[in-house]
Amino acid sequence: MSTLQTAESSAPKQTASERIPFRVHPRVFDALGADLVTNDLVAVIELVKNSYDAFAHHVRIAFEQADDGAPYLEITDDGIGMTRDIVENSWCIVATPHKEARPFVQKGDNVRRVVGNKGLGRLSAARLGKRLVMLTQSSQSICWEVTVDWEEIATGDDISLSAVTFREWPEPSPFAESGTRLQIHELREQWDEDRVWELAENLGRLISPFAERDEFNIMLTGVDNADAIGIEAPRFLSEPKYSIKGTVDVVGNIAGTYEFAPIGADGVPRTTEMSQTWSQTHTAAKDSWKFQHSAKSARCGPFVFDIRAWDINAGGTGEISDKYGVQRSLVRRAIRAHKGISVYRNGVLTLPKSEGARDWLGLDLRRISQVGRRLSTSQLVGYISISAEDNPKIEDTSDRERLSMCAEVEEFEEIIRSIVGLLASGRNQDREEQGRERPMAELFDALSAEKLVTDTAALAQSGAQASAVVPLVREFDESLNRSRQAIETRFIYYSRLATVGTIAQMLVHEIRNRTTSVGAMLKLTKKEYGPFGKQRVATQFSRADAAVSALEKLADTFAPLASRNFRRGRRQSILEERIRNCLSLHEGEIRSKNVQCSLPKSTTLVAVDPAELDTIILNLVMNALYWLEKEPREQRSLEFRVEPSDDRERTKVYVHDTGPGVDDEDAAKVFWPGVTRRPDGIGMGLTIASELVAAYGGRMAMIHPGVKGGASFEFDLPCQNTAGRAP
Repeated sequence: MSTLQTAESSAPKQTASERIPFRVHPRVFDALGADLVTNDLVAVIELVKNSYDAFAHHVRIAFEQADDGAPYLEITDDGIGMTRDIVENSWCIVATPHKEARPFVQKGDNVRRVVGNKGLGRLSAARLGKRLVMLTQSSQSICWEVTVDWEEIATGDDISLSAVTFREWPEPSPFAESGTRLQIHELREQWDEDRVWELAENLGRLISPFAERDEFNIMLTGVDNADAIGIEAPRFLSEPKYSIKGTVDVVGNIAGTYEFAPIGADGVPRTTEMSQTWSQTHTAAKDSWKFQHSAKSARCGPFVFDIRAWDINAGGTGEISDKYGVQRSLVRRAIRAHKGISVYRNGVLTLPKSEGARDWLGLDLRRISQVGRRLSTSQLVGYISISAEDNPKIEDTSDRERLSMCAEVEEFEEIIRSIVGLLASGRNQDREEQGRERPMAELFDALSAEKLVTDTAALAQSGAQASAVVPLVREFDESLNRSRQAIETRFIYYSRLATVGTIAQMLVHEIRNRTTSVGAMLKLTKKEYGPFGKQRVATQFSRADAAVSALEKLADTFAPLASRNFRRGRRQSILEERIRNCLSLHEGEIRSKNVQCSLPKSTTLVAVDPAELDTIILNLVMNALYWLEKEPREQRSLEFRVEPSDDRERTKVYVHDTGPGVDDEDAAKVFWPGVTRRPDGIGMGLTIASELVAAYGGRMAMIHPGVKGGASFEFDLPCQNTAGRAP
């Protein structure tokens, strides 16, 4: 055989290609209805949303009985209805782009943007019952009847052979001008009064509070054929105890108004403006690495927010019950039905739909670390208003239970978490006003029974009966409980300090392990390839070497705290050197925020452990950098001043910034545990700093108003010796 023949015989055989069409089994309606429509409540909501998209102003939902006694669900609206052409070429085509291609619907001179475009209405009807009878009429056509037997379709073999029954309605039209009526027969699940009540509560969330009241009205009749009731949220939900309303602009900056409106007798109403820049949100984000592409500006688009909160303990629900004449159980039930942050696109609920998706922001998980200070989903009823025009990337998934994840959605979610943080900050302040934090000594004083004993003795001397002592004992018991709760709360904060040694030990261990290996690699690189010819390489190597040295110094600083034998006062620090060290840890942030720092040129030796001194300074620096960002870039400055005390035994330190300063109402409590105006803060920074100063015999205080127009703090530290000081 020749070479040519061999090559030809080994070549791949050429075969003819053919096209095999995709086919969809008729069971698609059953399968998709079960998967994409979470439950029957969501199914009804989707059908009501279809009425909204049809420009209906009124929707009536009723659970009726047929002549044979079988229950069925009827949904009737006064929308624009459908022509035969729309039924045949849009409604009967699964996943039609009809609404996507026509995002607006017009009725007279009015225009409404549609909110559904995934075809869930038909799937919802298939989920709810086995048979659908639909009447529909547009203003320019006759009334048509469409009958669909979902069971018959599901048992077929070829969807191309499946069909609906279509005819002209032979009886008088039920519509004055136009509309659609759905009757869903052979319901797959039973609807009792409790289920209908749950439906009513969930329908109350469907329309945004930003919408006009008369734009879309829903009436519901239950299974007992009682009078139809209008769907609306309970009055107390529109009069929250704590709330924040406002806007997020096109670059992600938050501007809101916080309001405290006491429901009971305690507390003074107040309103205050709150704001946060996107840069602050970005910096504080737990997963800020996700937003590196948008560090300067968020791209999720502007939106409006209205988030409300209540105290839902026995006292909180009792206040609401007393004021509005509503049973406590109904108060809790209403908040539970509306709880969470709801997103509305062009005025209609986008998510969440089902109970399991209410905490789509993960607020409850974040709250675990700060129980009592952060708000949980069960305490919130929030409304976020977006639009398809301004927020095109914020889209819900096909099951309508979450958002389709992308960079814009991650920004959107992080901004909402920050808004909730601002609300929690305001709420914490108003709760503290009602029962402010007391010094630790006062807390333990309240545990004394001395007053009870004295009062009891006085009653005994006056000849009072034993029953007269009961109110005194009850009052003392209540006082003990209040003190116990306050002490528990306080020690939750202080328990964190008890872990400092463990954290320091881990920190030192991890840093030294890594700097050892990285340092060895740098030495080898320098030995094999140095000196570096290219300036860029030399610069990068120098930075890496400096970073390793800085980490090693950090480990040295915290090493004593990791020791079980740590005793305060054994080490000393050069104050100005520690200030420079703390600022260097935030060098990147200082540079990016254009903060001008002014440091003393003196050299002051203080009898303070370097790690504890760093803790004091860092808390002041981090607070200043956060609040300075609210000021124009050219007006941001941070100044440290150091002066000897009159007896030169101690050193005074002053820290001034040009930030927004501290409000008069906050000035007296900046050092209280748990008090913070930062959405991401826990309110322990200044508490820890002031108590460390106190541990060295000093005192930290705030100068109000601030020397440079912002915040000013002063504290004093013991000098190591007067000879160690240079002017």
